[in-house]
Amino acid sequence: MHLDVQDLKKFYYRTGLGRVAQRAVRDQVRALWPDAKGQTVVGYGFAAPLLRPFIGEARRVMALMPGPQGVMHWPAGQDNMSVLCEETLWPLETGQADKLVVMHGLDTTENPTALLDECFRVLGPGGRALFVVPNRAGLWARRDGTPFGHGRPYSLTQIETQLKRHSFTPEGHRAALFSPPSQRKVWLKWANSFETVGRKVSTYFAGGVLIVEASKQVYAPKKKGLAVKVRAPLRILEGAANPVSGREAK
Repeated sequence: MHLDVQDLKKFYYRTGLGRVAQRAVRDQVRALWPDAKGQTVVGYGFAAPLLRPFIGEARRVMALMPGPQGVMHWPAGQDNMSVLCEETLWPLETGQADKLVVMHGLDTTENPTALLDECFRVLGPGGRALFVVPNRAGLWARRDGTPFGHGRPYSLTQIETQLKRHSFTPEGHRAALFSPPSQRKVWLKWANSFETVGRKVSTYFAGGVLIVEASKQVYAPKKKGLAVKVRAPLRILEGAANPVSGREAK
């Protein structure tokens, strides 16, 4: 079930907890991808809060937002880079994206198989994708007051298994949102400390979201052998199999 784009916008840009969540996840994305110079970076779902660091660095940045969710102008105060699209039919050529970020997309779709197929299609060979999903073992998936409390949460094994089934190669994972999903100022004040300690203590069990990196590897088809073409011999040079006596030349 997709959340409305206005509710997502309000949470991430107008609440203290949303800004904490935005910063914590974005920092992990940036740590995984410190450089995107000259590349095409695409976000799907509501990945816009994670894409801003790539503006001005990447060759092209696009935020794809599914129809059931709705679209907003992004980034604020600049030329629009967001696009409303079908959930499993994106306005991108095959292999066009170098990097793909999916947040509030895989966990909210009713057709994860078709969505992952579309993710694989738009990535170029060797391209990288980040899937941000609610952690089944975390607190954020149990609170309806945040966007991560809606949709389907995942364990690390579940998300990696699903990616492998769609030809992705899992490359690694991280976790974020170790602070409680509370709007209380005391928790918001210590949010950065929770993130620092949480990353040292647990790789994913205590985090509110899982960030799984996967790559698209395309291998050359195996050839059984090279066929050797042999030209048909010139029969005129062969002697007659059964000579026939004829008249002698005079």
